[in-house]
Amino acid sequence: METGIARHGSPEAAESHIHRGTNQSGMRDHNERLVLSLVRQHGSLAKSDIARMTGLSAQTVSVIMRELEEDNLLVRQAPLRGKIGQPSIPMALNPDGAYFIGLKIGRRSAELVLIDFLGNVRSMLQHSYRYPAPRETVEFVTSGIKKMRGELTPAQDKRIAGLGIAMPFELWNWADTAGAPRDIMDEWRHRDIRADIQSQCEFPVYLQNDATSACGAELVFGQAGAARDFVYFYIGAFAGGGIVLNGRLFGGPTGNAGALGSMPVPGPDGKPAQLIDVASIAMLEKALNARGVEASHLWTSPGDWGEIGVELDNWITTASQALAYAIVAACSVIDFEAAVIDGWMPLAVRRRLVDAVIEAIGTIDGEGLKLPTVREGTVGIHARALGGASLPLSERFLIGSTTISRST
Repeated sequence: METGIARHGSPEAAESHIHRGTNQSGMRDHNERLVLSLVRQHGSLAKSDIARMTGLSAQTVSVIMRELEEDNLLVRQAPLRGKIGQPSIPMALNPDGAYFIGLKIGRRSAELVLIDFLGNVRSMLQHSYRYPAPRETVEFVTSGIKKMRGELTPAQDKRIAGLGIAMPFELWNWADTAGAPRDIMDEWRHRDIRADIQSQCEFPVYLQNDATSACGAELVFGQAGAARDFVYFYIGAFAGGGIVLNGRLFGGPTGNAGALGSMPVPGPDGKPAQLIDVASIAMLEKALNARGVEASHLWTSPGDWGEIGVELDNWITTASQALAYAIVAACSVIDFEAAVIDGWMPLAVRRRLVDAVIEAIGTIDGEGLKLPTVREGTVGIHARALGGASLPLSERFLIGSTTISRST
């Protein structure tokens, strides 16, 4: 008996093909998505490998892979010749099979990225600001999309399968912390940014929380290894995160699951505080400003902060202790295999932070818990923008949706 859910002749598959359209950017049926997910995970696979992994018949797999090849989503690799029988022909994802745009709207910068079907970055634009304003953000997106599409051939442009927005939910609540005029931040309360951008695009636009999207990027593009259940922290202007359960991003009914920035942790004075008020890079900026140091390079040069001094040392100490408590608390609810930490920071700083977290966890009473492996993220500073681009990729071509809000 075959284990796939939707067959090519089933109502589910028929509906999928109706919505697919002529530009191949539509939803794939379940078995096609299953095959694409496996090929993405393994790099390349032969038909016999996929049949063995899925339980689908060789004939069904052959039909699926032939259709995916005809749609230019899969390409043939060099034959592998064994000692007996016909050579095996592995199939791999076609980089030009589909394109995706990701938009990160952050507290201090916006990023726009174009990736191909393999997740390779084809183009990236960045816009820094002191605070996000809706009108300026839409203008940045409008001009950025025009520039990116202008660099594609007409055939490539037709294969843009969607745009994903990664942004903080209820952005207007962070006016005071972000140091932004309240009237401008309140504009976000009354703007539907997804609808604004959708009105300019013929492909669908999706929306997800920014830290959850970064978690999705780690899941889709990162090197998560064998871990299928992990808690994820992204340390940007503000700290946030997401959770992966059974190999899938879990957002909960409102998309707010994994709102780790709101987790109560001990503050620097020992009193309860939220993780966002201790581990955020905004706290490091605040400390530098208090010493009269201009700290805009924290946002404009995330790959190299230069010499910062004792403020960085102090921030790593307090942030790591808060993250350690958050990880232990999270594991008392769900038995996570790993805790992943990434962020808008140089690799050397991320390494120091993770090492400090591992050390801090050792000082916490974890009796009765199996504590997770703590490791660095593998996507890096652009995880939120890439996470945005992963939204249409996951929704349309892979197993397991990562979106909360999308176009209809």
